Amino acid sequence: MNPVFTAYGALGGAIVLEVIGTTLLQRSEQFTRLLPTAGMVMFYAASFYLLTHALKGMPLGIAYAMWGGLGIVLTALISVFVFKQTLDLAALSGIALIVAGVVVMNTLSGSVSH
Repeated sequence: MNPVFTAYGALGGAIVLEVIGTTLLQRSEQFTRLLPTAGMVMFYAASFYLLTHALKGMPLGIAYAMWGGLGIVLTALISVFVFKQTLDLAALSGIALIVAGVVVMNTLSGSVSH
């Protein structure tokens, strides 16, 4: 199998697991609820495990920027649609800049394997 495809697949899985872990962090209510807290730890550990596999096919800085940036975007969407939180114009602008940065990095950077 293509190592770049495998790296991006592992990174995608790591991002999804990190977002689930962060959602459970909200549900843990400052670690006072056992099941969400335990789930959070498991999802974060699985996310880091997949992130290590992504690093086999892409540089650390690129993988971490995508992991963090896309995780922020997905977590913000969950905060709006699941937790009914609001984002002001400054927050939306910042998220748009993060998305733009990930797009620029993936389309123009020579550091990213294609």
